[in-house]
Amino acid sequence: MTKLATALLALFAAPALSAASPPASAGTHSLDAAAAGRFAQLALECVHREYPNKIAHVLASDADARAPRELTPAFYGCYDWHSSVHGHWLLARLARLYPDAPFAAPARAALARSLSPANISAEVTYLRGPGRVSFERPYGLAWLLALAGELRGWNDAQARGWSAALEPLEIESAQRIMEWLPKLRYPIRSGEHSQTAFAFGLIADWAQARGDVGMARLLEERGRAYYGGDRDCALAYEPSGEDFLSPCLAEADFMRRMLSREEYAAWLRAFLPRLPDDGRADWLAPGIVTDRSDPKLAHIDGLNLSRAWMLEGIASGLPATDRRRAALEAAARAHAAAALPAVTGEHYEGGHWLGTFAVYLTSRAGIRE
Repeated sequence: MTKLATALLALFAAPALSAASPPASAGTHSLDAAAAGRFAQLALECVHREYPNKIAHVLASDADARAPRELTPAFYGCYDWHSSVHGHWLLARLARLYPDAPFAAPARAALARSLSPANISAEVTYLRGPGRVSFERPYGLAWLLALAGELRGWNDAQARGWSAALEPLEIESAQRIMEWLPKLRYPIRSGEHSQTAFAFGLIADWAQARGDVGMARLLEERGRAYYGGDRDCALAYEPSGEDFLSPCLAEADFMRRMLSREEYAAWLRAFLPRLPDDGRADWLAPGIVTDRSDPKLAHIDGLNLSRAWMLEGIASGLPATDRRRAALEAAARAHAAAALPAVTGEHYEGGHWLGTFAVYLTSRAGIRE
């Protein structure tokens, strides 16, 4: 077994994020019950809202022209399939972290309504339909696995039932990733849904939650092939105008899951050689949003949120004495401060998905303390 695989598989013995209390944050953007309630409400308002709806749907005949709730009865809300999936992740995570909050019961009711065996069976049938081999790959499938991982980490009888109901779709999604990656010659370095690095991070965390050694090994092998030799990432060219993910930071956030702290410190020095060690935040400015009613331009709010959690993730992967950590954490705080006030329901274009990004950041998802 390679050294990278050994490092990843060793994480399977690491403790999961505790559900006993809300997670602490290294920044000024910790998640409290009031903020959790606001974010939960955004998801509650959309997971069963069918329209407006943007479906990525290949029609083989007139018979395929059907309403979203008929095509994918578990995940038809929140404007599109992947946003519906991660809206359910948001509800599961917040209900787990805040079991006594006022929003917990409505969140459980929404999860119970969606995650029935019949609904999940229909989702599997849809995924296996003709012309859908690339459906929601990799972004939506990665979030489906993140939802499955969240349910697996929830010590609750009802959540175990939802986890069991979701498992056929979980297995189908994982198999699709495992069949695809050996054929994917090049990584996808976009700032939107097709990016591989961000999806790999979610999938790696799921592999730990499930104990899936096969997926862990595959990610290690593909991570080495795609990213192991990367140098001097062009961070100065980011962002593109519609990005919600940073190609450079997402890669670095994924690779900290693959490498030991010492290996990662050396890899990161080559990958981001101009990362300062003086603690300043101005080396990476938050993106500017010009129109939050435009669904593509509103992506920049998501970029600021995802940058913030990726910067924190990168810092967490370095040795405690590494002088670069302070600059990473300072930039993370600046990005969070720029983006979190914009996570509201004022515009559905952002309201249907930014709550998930806010919860991922403020609950420190994906960071092993």
